[in-house]
Amino acid sequence: FGSNATSHAGVEELQLISDMVEAAGYDRNRIRIDPSVVRGLEYYTGPVYEVELLLDTKDEKGRPVRFGSVGGGGRYDGLVSRFRGEVVPATGFSIGVSRLQAALTMLGKLDTRPETGPVVVTVFDRDRVADYHKMVAALRADKIRAELYLGNPKNMGNQLKYADRRNSPCVIIQGSDERAKGKVLIKDLILGTGLADTSDRDEYLKKQTEAQIEVDENDLVAAVRKILARHAVTWGS
Repeated sequence: FGSNATSHAGVEELQLISDMVEAAGYDRNRIRIDPSVVRGLEYYTGPVYEVELLLDTKDEKGRPVRFGSVGGGGRYDGLVSRFRGEVVPATGFSIGVSRLQAALTMLGKLDTRPETGPVVVTVFDRDRVADYHKMVAALRADKIRAELYLGNPKNMGNQLKYADRRNSPCVIIQGSDERAKGKVLIKDLILGTGLADTSDRDEYLKKQTEAQIEVDENDLVAAVRKILARHAVTWGS
């Protein structure tokens, strides 16, 4: 760098960073000074850095590929002054969320299964929405995630499709016949999904019977709890 004072200051700063990294117990396999790293934004005023994952991975054709950078940043002491007119020392970084997610998935450290949705109470009779709201309230009072279907209630098939899209564990149905008997129908959507993979006829009929049950209105919460326990459904905190 010859007699360029700025270059010498940069080299000294990098040396200081290297000494601090070594003192902190990190070797050159974890943190490495690399003069070839260049960030694309011109507002940086000091060291820049990138975080790379050194995973052994392959593309869709089985060829080894380098996973590469999942984040980067640097020091930009002059950036804040552009907007506030005062000098504020600053440093920061950004993370490539989608690439990091892909890496965590590849390492088996990320559960990619969709989160279980709420129990859906369907609307069979528009004039009885208040009754359906009571069912939702009873489920929620027992800390069960639940919601009332708010679309057009004319087509029950559309309501069940909605519940599938919400990844609901089960749906609640009460038509006029069930209402007259003080009953509700509960469809176990998780069990119902598995019916297509059941080849044994006796097992299929057994699961089909279990996939839709009729219970007393007063037993609604307990019956839903039983279905949730069957499939180990939880919603975290």
